[in-house]
Amino acid sequence: MTVLERINMMKRSFRHALFLVTAFFCATAVAAEMAPDALVKETSQDVLEIVKKDRDIQAGNKQKIYALVDAKVLPHFDFKRMTQLAVGKSWRQATPAQQDALIKEFRALLVRTYSTSLSTYKNQVIDYKPLRMQPGDTDVTVKTVVRQPGGQPIPIDYSLQKNDDGWKVYDVVVDNISLVTNYRGSFASEIRQSGIDGLIKVLVDKNHQAETSGAKG
Repeated sequence: MTVLERINMMKRSFRHALFLVTAFFCATAVAAEMAPDALVKETSQDVLEIVKKDRDIQAGNKQKIYALVDAKVLPHFDFKRMTQLAVGKSWRQATPAQQDALIKEFRALLVRTYSTSLSTYKNQVIDYKPLRMQPGDTDVTVKTVVRQPGGQPIPIDYSLQKNDDGWKVYDVVVDNISLVTNYRGSFASEIRQSGIDGLIKVLVDKNHQAETSGAKG
């Protein structure tokens, strides 16, 4: 399976749940002072209310969705760490310029995945599990379960690390499938075949294809 096929498969697998991942990160500046589980609950409920009332988002208005994701989601992701984990040991072999390019393209790929998922809201409900956290912990997992009308519950776990500017997400696990781990396998395969520049080209081409398709739509 090529890296492009793997990416397409992952996007289909995550599509029905990732709108809630997006919902989680739509927080205000106050979020930096909140406990991670409180941040998840408060911000996700706020955003679900927005999605319920916004017919443009439900209808798939891409400009509006991208604007929402860019303004509200991106500040709460540690894209550098996510990319580093996804690329794995080859990260150290990459030049600073290659690392910047990988972060840029991986970020764009994830933004489009999350943006697509925002328009799939169908009255799902979130259950929040008690947080197991000790005083002084700086790396935690917030566990939730998404309940869908007529569908199976979907567990979604958020891996967060506390940085100087608050809690940042570095992985999302949907139904026991880690976003970072899944990309790591396909990225490693592409790097073995074509090197780091080959992986960058695959990501650039994928993002360009998605952008062109979106412009036509």
